[in-house]
Amino acid sequence: MIFLETKDVVKQYSGHLALDRVSIQVPEKKIFGLLGPNGAGKTTLIRIINRITAPDSGEVLFQGRPLQENDVYNIGYLPEERGLYKKMKVGEQAVYLAQLKGLSASEAESRLKTWFQKFDILDWWNKKLEELSKGMQQKIQFIITVVHDPELLIFDEPFSGFDPLNTELLKNEILELKERGKTIIFSTHNMSSVEEICDEIALINRSQVVLSGHVTEVRARYKNHIFKVQTTSDILKTDETLCEVIEYQKGYHTHIFRVKKVKPVTNSEFLAALLQNNEIVSFEEEIPSMNDIFIQTVTNE
Repeated sequence: MIFLETKDVVKQYSGHLALDRVSIQVPEKKIFGLLGPNGAGKTTLIRIINRITAPDSGEVLFQGRPLQENDVYNIGYLPEERGLYKKMKVGEQAVYLAQLKGLSASEAESRLKTWFQKFDILDWWNKKLEELSKGMQQKIQFIITVVHDPELLIFDEPFSGFDPLNTELLKNEILELKERGKTIIFSTHNMSSVEEICDEIALINRSQVVLSGHVTEVRARYKNHIFKVQTTSDILKTDETLCEVIEYQKGYHTHIFRVKKVKPVTNSEFLAALLQNNEIVSFEEEIPSMNDIFIQTVTNE
């Protein structure tokens, strides 16, 4: 089921076309990667989904109907540019911001303290935000984003500024939210976590969607038929019409060949042909990473 959809969304600012007929479909209870280089239009689209700004044309559908003003209470948004008040006490402003999402003061404080205990940061409750490190401030912002238990969560560059330990902590929290049935939009230009986190993606470049689909399907679409074959011999005996060796790595007991399949046979048929004349130790197809696909797609645009 599609939880959120944009149809032919156009947005222009002072002669700059930020979004050019952008259409995406975010499946329910999945993590949807909204990818693209800086300035591609990701944040503009997110601001439209959050009703911070309006599209010039096109529409946004929320659970199959046009997005309405009250739907923002069912959305949690963690912006790339954090916006907390540095002079206010952490707990005080967290309660205030949670109330803006429809919680009572008592319910907000109860939920927030549960999250603060989970993150082991309850001691920060009465500290001013300016006393905390950037990473600590981002944990507070994350909690404020999720505390009202919305069905749709939007994280814009959520790992920015985090060390590896806290990045892993936040990543696990996002995956746990998915397990609880939340629909998540994960916006980033950093591909390192996309394969681990995202179910489907849309890549925006120069204001347009240039690539979309399930992560596994997208990676398979970009396969270049290159295999890593490990053998016991320093010579790979094969028919030149079947494959070509593009790289060779000599070892002590085994040898590694990178070969490109040139004959249109299945992988099973390819392996069977190699086994006829070679002692194969391992056989593995190289599947392009999302980072490789990102660079290739953006560079070729």
